[in-house]
Amino acid sequence: MKKLKVCSVFGTRPEAIKMAPVALELARRPQIDHKIVVTGQHRAMLDQMLSLFGLKPDIDLNIMLDRQTLTQVTTRALEGMERALETISPDIVLVHGDTTTSFVGALASYYARIPVGHVEAGLRTGDRYNPFPEEMNRAMIDSLADILLAPTSGARDTLLAENKPPENIFITGNTVIDALLLAAEMPAPSALPDGVPEDARIILVETHRRENLGAPMREICLGLRDIAEKRSDAHIVFPAHLNPAVQDVAREILGGLPRAHILPPQDYLPFVSLMKRARLILTDSGGVQEEAPSLKTPVLVLRKVTERPEAVAAGAAAVIGPDREKIFSFASRLLDDEVFYASMTRGSNPYGDGLASRRIADFLLYKFNHAQSRPDEFASPENA
Repeated sequence: MKKLKVCSVFGTRPEAIKMAPVALELARRPQIDHKIVVTGQHRAMLDQMLSLFGLKPDIDLNIMLDRQTLTQVTTRALEGMERALETISPDIVLVHGDTTTSFVGALASYYARIPVGHVEAGLRTGDRYNPFPEEMNRAMIDSLADILLAPTSGARDTLLAENKPPENIFITGNTVIDALLLAAEMPAPSALPDGVPEDARIILVETHRRENLGAPMREICLGLRDIAEKRSDAHIVFPAHLNPAVQDVAREILGGLPRAHILPPQDYLPFVSLMKRARLILTDSGGVQEEAPSLKTPVLVLRKVTERPEAVAAGAAAVIGPDREKIFSFASRLLDDEVFYASMTRGSNPYGDGLASRRIADFLLYKFNHAQSRPDEFASPENA
């Protein structure tokens, strides 16, 4: 039988982390001819992940511009994807999550009448501007997709409520857990900054979402300053995103404080090491919300809403928003109240078991008639 030609498209660090285990699994399957197209939407951070997981793109669009706008990312990626799809001529294109690269990959494939598979389908906040532009990106991708690879049963239920065909929905678990388990097997250098004692209680910060730029970022950094100034028992470790709208505010408000450490963006392995080492994490990242429960590290979500409610329901995360007072009060409670802390660290991760990539490959082969029976889905805990 002719091999199934699968093209994976990604362009940012979060996509690369979550698609790396999928790419490695697809490359292992003798029935699959797998190609990788990267847009380079995030150049340096993407390249870090490609090197870490040993991935070599077949086509690199290299679209990144300094201070690029969403319009520039969209138009440059769309033109490049048209040429890439003509060159590869795949049977199906896989995109991931909610980035502009993923939306463009799905749109270009639709224009070329090529089926689309959406990894991490079905996530919603219900607010089209939170997160921006990710909420509309993922809704539009799901509208364009032919195969909907939902990470949890909750995401599946969202897709069913939107009248997506049940036969095209498959629950996989989240591929970020696959990546996390791969990373855990690799030697990781210590990422603790100079001046941080080995026994220090670390508050790890990761924030970069567009809706948090400007006034919300200032509010976040003011809350962090309150912690650094009033809590002698905690050190803030903030790997600041390369976006000047993050870097400039962080350095203005936190620079010079002895217990606030602003770092450059970390490679994945050192960042995983920091997540494991941290007492708690403050983040607006979707991936971190999924990874931290596996590491038994509580998460305070710096957003008004989250499309990942499973961790909140499990007690492993709390949505506090970019709110100065809540940042200080919740962080202080997690530093002081051992019973509250324990309530956020017990339980299993609702997002995956490390086998999502295997399930994705199995389902693709089933849908394209390379396997006779539909494979087993991830037993999402909220429906167990």
